[in-house]
Amino acid sequence: MKRNFNDDISTPDKFVVTLELVPGREITGSKIDKIKNIARDACSDDRITAVSITDNPGGNPALSPDALGHEMQSYGMDVIVHFTCRDSNRVGMESRALQLAHMGMKNILALTGDYSGKGFGGRGTPVFDFDSVILTSMLNDLNNRLIKTGHSEIFKTGCAVSPFKFTEGETMVQYSKLKRKIEAGATYAITQLGYDIDKYEELLLYKREHNLDIPVLASLYLLGKGPARPMNAGKVPGVHVSDRLLHKVLQEYESGEGKKQAMERIARLGVVLKGIGYNGIHIGGIHDSYETVAQVLDRMDEIEHNWQDYREEFQENDPNCFYLYKQQGQPETVRPYKEKIKLNVGDNCHYLFLRTAHDWFFDKNATLAPVYKKISNSLDKSKTSWALKLFLEDPFKKLMLSCQSCGDCGIQHVGFLCPESGCPKHTRNGPCGGSNRGYCEVNEDKLCVWVRAFYRMKRYGETDELTGEFVPPRLWELKDTSSWINFHLDRDHQSNKAA
Repeated sequence: MKRNFNDDISTPDKFVVTLELVPGREITGSKIDKIKNIARDACSDDRITAVSITDNPGGNPALSPDALGHEMQSYGMDVIVHFTCRDSNRVGMESRALQLAHMGMKNILALTGDYSGKGFGGRGTPVFDFDSVILTSMLNDLNNRLIKTGHSEIFKTGCAVSPFKFTEGETMVQYSKLKRKIEAGATYAITQLGYDIDKYEELLLYKREHNLDIPVLASLYLLGKGPARPMNAGKVPGVHVSDRLLHKVLQEYESGEGKKQAMERIARLGVVLKGIGYNGIHIGGIHDSYETVAQVLDRMDEIEHNWQDYREEFQENDPNCFYLYKQQGQPETVRPYKEKIKLNVGDNCHYLFLRTAHDWFFDKNATLAPVYKKISNSLDKSKTSWALKLFLEDPFKKLMLSCQSCGDCGIQHVGFLCPESGCPKHTRNGPCGGSNRGYCEVNEDKLCVWVRAFYRMKRYGETDELTGEFVPPRLWELKDTSSWINFHLDRDHQSNKAA
């Protein structure tokens, strides 16, 4: 029977199971054969709704999920294609989307993507022309265009979310970005990987509080000692494996019970997640055969009625971690959470200064706004705006923001920090999922720019403005022009025309 992910994920009482497959750099051979065999066997088990196929995981080259997924659809298995923003600009991404539509590949997981890994000759150029919010919006717009030309809806676009963030700033900006993704058109979500049930439940509580009515699948993983070490060390972006769990996994493998216990762990966590209200699970780490998945699902059927018995096993109760809904209910033996990230006085002064300057000079409702527009128009017509940029704008912005001269300034969206120089992925609609304890996935010695923005704005009760609205993509045609002139002449992304 042909599977239909859209139908299953839209059925309230259906517990959906999907399976993640990870192709490598081969086009044929034993690894590709194993992946195909897993998909074929999954298709014969009606408990599996779809397989998902990763898009150059870790930023390293691999066989395209589009080609492999199209072949798997011929087996009758529905496919979720991972679609990242790392490797193509907006032209390439729209071209790929059209290709997927032509191939009948309708289930998309829209991702910003890991930072670039190594290909032929070294590290690849990280593109990140879009972030996942803008990519979702582009796919939604393409849907609308196709519908107008007589097609039915093509894309069912999903998003990722990482509830495994353990500082207040990371947690809040991650959830705020989830809201932006849903507003942009995401119709389902898949979590990142972790083993803290209170964090899994936190996401459901946030959804309920903010009326985010989309189904969510929880990621599970067959955790062997090989992947457990880098996951624990924070080397796999967005994934959390605690020290305690790593120690337990290593002990299990030393005793010869490693794989058996890993399967039992997936089954137990799976039934707990079903019990607390998740719409399904997304299973990864299966590389050899489908038999492992079948055994896990069989075990879940056996223990499902006792799911409450296993919940405590997945409660970490780490006093150093922020829990959005749990602080008042901490056990007496656990010290209350205290935020360790503190911004210095200079960071707060920097924010206040730039916020004040923005209110004076870059608010179109300000008293002198017509004057600024008249001056900008005069400089533009006389072709002398370069002097303003060279002698005033560039020195000021390079000193204050390490400005990259994009000509389409987005600092007001990121707590008056530059998303171009401050974020390696240039995200304008919220953070990626890769930060670790508040620090950047790429520049590990620096705080994530969105975490910095949160704490700058929290001091003044302004965090609701952070990721509070959709930010259109950067206008590359404005590169190396004056962002000040562009703002006052309605050329940048903030103008109605650009939006």
